[in-house]
Amino acid sequence: MAPLQKTRPSALVFDAYGTLFDVHSVVELCDQFWPGKGAQVSHLWRAKQLEYSWLRSLMRRYQDFAQVTQAALDYACAALGLALDEKARSRLLLAYRELATYPEVAGTLAALKALRIRLAILSNGSPSMLRPLVAHAGLSRLVGTVLSVDPRKTYKPSPAVYRLAVERLRVPKSAIGFVSSNCWDTCGAKAFGFRTFWINRAGAPVDLLGVVPDQIIRRLDELPELIRVPVS
Repeated sequence: MAPLQKTRPSALVFDAYGTLFDVHSVVELCDQFWPGKGAQVSHLWRAKQLEYSWLRSLMRRYQDFAQVTQAALDYACAALGLALDEKARSRLLLAYRELATYPEVAGTLAALKALRIRLAILSNGSPSMLRPLVAHAGLSRLVGTVLSVDPRKTYKPSPAVYRLAVERLRVPKSAIGFVSSNCWDTCGAKAFGFRTFWINRAGAPVDLLGVVPDQIIRRLDELPELIRVPVS
């Protein structure tokens, strides 16, 4: 693991889905439509959502994340042999705009904001998904900038996406800390030039992509202390 820089980052940029927001908080709702199948639906839905974003980037056939999310849900239900009517589809897609945050999120962001660090979100999500999601969670007062990949018409881990944060925040990439629960995302951000923090909640091995995150933590609330205390 690379040694951490001694200086505090000027800005911290967070991934949204799986990092601040629990994508599997839809399991209970899925179970209401398909009893006993909620976890299967949620996990396949998320896997296809990511797969479609990568494939569309490679194919250069961009659709925004709302469309990708619907296609992934349709596929998951078809693959599992589950009937998906319009009522269920609409309710589940709405749920993606009301995902629960992880319990430590609000407190951690407040602690970081108190350190006078600029906070931002950089997400694959489309603006139509991110605006209600951040507002519903009450995070608008803590996160000053919410960035979607949509202006770039491609998805993470494209360097063009990470460059959005540099352009909007107007700070050098070396002064930005990037936080994600997706190892591939932190690897992409590290390759771009950000200082990276991987939230490894599951204790998974590091992806073998030729770069590694600068710091690996288990929970988001470990982050303020890492930022606050200089490395000796």
